[in-house]
Amino acid sequence: MTLLMVGLFIGFGLLIGILFGFFGMGGSFLVTPALLVLGYPSTVAVGSGLAFVFGTSVIGALRHRHHGQVDYKLALIMIVAMTIGIEAGKSVVFFLDATGIADVVISIAYIGLLAVVGLFTLRDAWNSEGSDSTGRNLSDWVQSLHLPPMVTLRGNVRISGTIIFAVGFVIGVLSGFLGVGGGFLLMPAMMYGLGVPAAIAVGTDILQITISGAFGAFRYAQSGSVVLPVVGALLAGSALGARIGAGATQLVEEDAIKGYFAAMLLAGSVAVAAKELGAAYGIGILNTVSVGLIFGAAILVSGAVVLAAICRLRNDSTGTVCQLTTT
Repeated sequence: MTLLMVGLFIGFGLLIGILFGFFGMGGSFLVTPALLVLGYPSTVAVGSGLAFVFGTSVIGALRHRHHGQVDYKLALIMIVAMTIGIEAGKSVVFFLDATGIADVVISIAYIGLLAVVGLFTLRDAWNSEGSDSTGRNLSDWVQSLHLPPMVTLRGNVRISGTIIFAVGFVIGVLSGFLGVGGGFLLMPAMMYGLGVPAAIAVGTDILQITISGAFGAFRYAQSGSVVLPVVGALLAGSALGARIGAGATQLVEEDAIKGYFAAMLLAGSVAVAAKELGAAYGIGILNTVSVGLIFGAAILVSGAVVLAAICRLRNDSTGTVCQLTTT
């Protein structure tokens, strides 16, 4: 890579580190689409995304552990289930790669999943009263299914271990298929489906990402599908960013977390869609738009997170900018 590209990835890693520590995701829901947009093969984009997930999640896991935001019982079940699921997802990726359709299928899957989860979360952030009711109804129904063994989680949540395992396995398959730590699916699943409090969902999510990301990265590295210079540059930037983001979760309101989370998912969905349309119809400007969306969204949302945290620290509830970033 050129020095310019190294600097670009270091800066991108800093922004993603902030987002990772704040949202409880390894950041590969932006890293993998970014590498696809920049022209890397699908297997390399997926493998490098998982390697970044592992490296950056170690930092965030330690910070959230310090804040007491980790449910180890929930994390253990998810780790086992997702590890099995990742292996299944990896097999699908290499099968599709052999048939020559991996890039298209993975891109379409990204567009759909990011858009669906993003819109659901955005609806929840915009209409908190109605959405909270919907979320409670779903989690209450899931908790009413008494499939043994039953486990008690932090936040006084009692739920079936079998259901937790099933959720983890499905997300693990998607993780191995899309090259993500599963956070952009797992965090909403824990919050809305299992009824886990947001802060604990974020911390627990990061802990399981550390393990599942390591396994996924190792399996892809065995096939030569990890670009170490790219991963190293991203990690160099994310080391500081993850600490900033983890601290921000103590300061920014839960509704703001949902809104920022939705914005990042929707930006990633539109970026991948623009890249695919540009490649299909030979429209070069769409490729530029896709790159701008990926990097621009990371800059804007990470900046909003930091600004909201600063406003909270200063107890400034009257400034217009602070009101916009915390409501």
